[in-house]
Amino acid sequence: MKQDDLLNKWLNGSLSADEKRAFDERNDAEFNQYLMAYAKHFRASHFTKVDDFKRFKVQYKSRQSSASSIHWKRSLLKIASMVVLALGVYFTIFYQNETSFETQISEKTILELPDKTSVQLNALSTLSYNSKDWKTQRSVFLDGEAFFIVSKGSTFDVNTVQGKVTVVGTQFNVKQRTDYFEVTCFEGIVKVASDTINRTLLAGDTYRILNGEFSDGKTTELEPRWSKDMSYFEQVPFKEVLSELERQYHIEVTLKSGDKDRLFTGGFSHNHLEKALMAITQPMNLTYELTSSKLVIIHGNED
Repeated sequence: MKQDDLLNKWLNGSLSADEKRAFDERNDAEFNQYLMAYAKHFRASHFTKVDDFKRFKVQYKSRQSSASSIHWKRSLLKIASMVVLALGVYFTIFYQNETSFETQISEKTILELPDKTSVQLNALSTLSYNSKDWKTQRSVFLDGEAFFIVSKGSTFDVNTVQGKVTVVGTQFNVKQRTDYFEVTCFEGIVKVASDTINRTLLAGDTYRILNGEFSDGKTTELEPRWSKDMSYFEQVPFKEVLSELERQYHIEVTLKSGDKDRLFTGGFSHNHLEKALMAITQPMNLTYELTSSKLVIIHGNED
């Protein structure tokens, strides 16, 4: 007898003794019995009426497929849950071992790395490293600007989004802002890697990436001027100067007219806002207006 005919007679309750034994030997007999017993717990109004065996067979096969799909999805969910749990444990352990320092607007701070290297953070900067793995993975991440005085014989990497600086017992400055990356070596040797370009800087060398363009320079300074509350720029777009002014004085600057990409050479003090404004506007033939303690408007003069 065909399997479908056997199932049809079982549904109708018309199986003979021999057919009943044959039906009970089917692989899905236990599931069928469970299905019928389980159905008794529901009211008929909750189900669509099955008019004939053909329609029931379609629904039955569909439910078997759904049951298999549900089992597969449950297995997948278990695997996904284990992955999420593992990642959660990993990141919890990682961040528990992470040491981070952050400065706010118009704030500077001095910190010390595990190897006694001294680091001075400029305003609105962040430096972090993994304290647990420091001996085997001597690496810090910098977002902003920092001056490093490295202990003799110490070596580590300074990572930024635009490049990596490798140092050995030296003094250097790293500046990482949105489209501005600059490394200045004051003592010893530093190696800079950015994209496909690698540079070795000696004392007095400066390496800069500005808006994707590379340039080299020289300095006679022994330390960055910002560490002495003075910002200095050489051939830098005026918008970078205004951004640094905002970081040092916790103000908002609006340039009403004038070329924000015009190159500027000069500097300003971090201790007196009005003097700082005069220092950056007069060389550019601009004027400024203090509309409040937090808002500055800069105007271009008509020729």
